[in-house]
Amino acid sequence: MDVPVNSTAPLRASATRERPNVLLVFPRFNQNSFWSLRAACEIYGARCPAPPLGLITVAALLPPEWNLRLVDRNAEQLGPADLAWADVIFTGGMLPQRVDCLEVIDLCQAQGKTVVIGGPDATSSPEVYEQADFLVLGEAEGIIESFVQAWKQGDRTGRFQAAKFKVDVAQSPIPRFDLLRTKNYLYLGVQFSRGCPFMCEFCDIIELYGRVPRSKTPEQMLAELQALYDMGYRGHVDFVDDNFIGNKKNIKKFLPILEQWQVERNHPFMFSTEASINLADDPALLRLMARANFFAVFVGIESPDTNTLNMAQKKQNTRRSLADSVHAIYASGMMVLAGFIVGFDTEESGVAQGMIDCIDATSIPVCTIGMLTALPGTQLTRRLQREGRLLPLDIGRGDQCTAGLNFVPLRPRREILDDYRRVVQSVYRPEAYFGRVRNIGMLLRKKHGLRRIPNVSPARTAKRDLIALLRLMVRMTFVRTDLTLLFWRTLIWTARNNPGALHVVATQMVLFLHLGEFAKFVVRDVERQIDAIDREAEEPARADAGPAMRATARSAALTR
Repeated sequence: MDVPVNSTAPLRASATRERPNVLLVFPRFNQNSFWSLRAACEIYGARCPAPPLGLITVAALLPPEWNLRLVDRNAEQLGPADLAWADVIFTGGMLPQRVDCLEVIDLCQAQGKTVVIGGPDATSSPEVYEQADFLVLGEAEGIIESFVQAWKQGDRTGRFQAAKFKVDVAQSPIPRFDLLRTKNYLYLGVQFSRGCPFMCEFCDIIELYGRVPRSKTPEQMLAELQALYDMGYRGHVDFVDDNFIGNKKNIKKFLPILEQWQVERNHPFMFSTEASINLADDPALLRLMARANFFAVFVGIESPDTNTLNMAQKKQNTRRSLADSVHAIYASGMMVLAGFIVGFDTEESGVAQGMIDCIDATSIPVCTIGMLTALPGTQLTRRLQREGRLLPLDIGRGDQCTAGLNFVPLRPRREILDDYRRVVQSVYRPEAYFGRVRNIGMLLRKKHGLRRIPNVSPARTAKRDLIALLRLMVRMTFVRTDLTLLFWRTLIWTARNNPGALHVVATQMVLFLHLGEFAKFVVRDVERQIDAIDREAEEPARADAGPAMRATARSAALTR
């Protein structure tokens, strides 16, 4: 266990509380984000996509006699009564939550409250959060006891740093699911493992959690799922692992046990997760996932260009047909969502068309298309620093879809932005998107079948499903009249030809209500950036140092 650093600062409170009132505050995600899924939430009557799994795990690590409340600012207001009740505030999150997280700190400290900050963004960029009273950095299981001891001793400021990659997640407690208002969310989350064995240059996961995946035990995971089951929750559960198959031996041991647990309870849950594309190379693993009732998997494709994948150290995506790999996952009965990135040094002028063709060939409807971003602490950031190319990262109120390229690129920035705009416009044209959805309806195989989701109260599930379907039909027929023909053609075709795929197909069409509008927002923002570059180029008094900078950067890159 690490010891606290600089934790003997003067007291800010008059007395130590043995049973403090702890208010856990989850900051808002930036609203202009790919993953806000606002329209989808409206269809299903939810307020936001997913709950704060990290924060309710921290809650489970605190002493049982402490009094806890949770406010998720994505779903509810943080009011004066909440702050009046609290002795100490716990908060923190990811980079797209940074703006609101800092606002939470200001708001709480203005009321004289002690603020504890943690989470991945604070761990990666602690300098941003120095105003917090306590910084608890790294994986909470490795350091929270030191914080608790300091609090009980009367300390009201301090900094605690967990040793990296040392936490035994098999000792992690069941998250405090009881703190959640589950009706606020599209789905709930659990975690089987942390870490990823690969070395992608741009990824911060291996910097935060290491390259040796650490897994929970099957018994542990079943206890977490049983907790959700006992609460009466039924439906979509997301395994939030950054690479679910990072440790294939452990996952293959767990999945048959999970399947049996599902069978015994009439399949209460349907699962999604994230995995590397080499999942497609293991038919036995695909069968195990399908039999356990996994219906969706997110994969990071990033680029169809082999040179780019090699430079980014994502070699697991090379030496394969991406289309064949994705179709193999479809054949197991799971839909694929994927990530793509524009802005790598090795890209050439044809990158846009190559990416569009790849997305069309793989028939992936939901694609996160972002601009390359040098995230804090990554190999990419360190390289760009050495080459003198790194620029400040200001995610602002958007995400990597609008605030990337925080470095001097080797290609002209305007050219990259234009390629990015072209990809987003093409991929999210309604005809293109619904065409890929219809392909999904043909490609998905239902040999293992997605089971109907039961409930403790079947009428409750039926009511929610019926209301969501009616809302979708009304929206597509009377509000989004530009989508009416595409929607009904796709729905009817799937119902006639592959009814087992109806749930997945309907889900993809719901998502377009958000993604189509978000794509328009991204295009407008990128066009604003392009216009700014054009205006700057037209200023005769401004010297154009861009080519010289790019030449210097290219020389540095080629000699590294």
